[in-house]
Amino acid sequence: QVQLVESGGGLVQAGGSLRVSCVASGRTVSSYTMAWFRQAPGKEREFVAAISWSGGSTYYADSVKGRFTISRDNAKNMVHLQMNSLKPEDTAVYYCAAGAWGSWNTPHYFGMDYWGKGTLVTVSS
Repeated sequence: QVQLVESGGGLVQAGGSLRVSCVASGRTVSSYTMAWFRQAPGKEREFVAAISWSGGSTYYADSVKGRFTISRDNAKNMVHLQMNSLKPEDTAVYYCAAGAWGSWNTPHYFGMDYWGKGTLVTVSS
């Protein structure tokens, strides 16, 4: 089993930056694709970014491309999401997930096997 715990959320003004992190425990996640999702109030959970097990491949939702950067540190069992040029519409609970590459394109994100409980990011206008 893998436990994922997110941290780093908070309140930031529009145009600002924030980095959220996720640490895994229980077993190594070095062989998993790691991803970030988010869920805004009243909306469905949506994909944000993913990174392959080696870190060699990344994939972003169009809404965050060029503003967000996903990275990972397999030695520390961690994944990060650097968020720049934040907008009020980025306000959401951000979730870390571990699973198979491409799972963000499946119904109900089938293949993302492990999920954290989320960290709240609020962007004020």
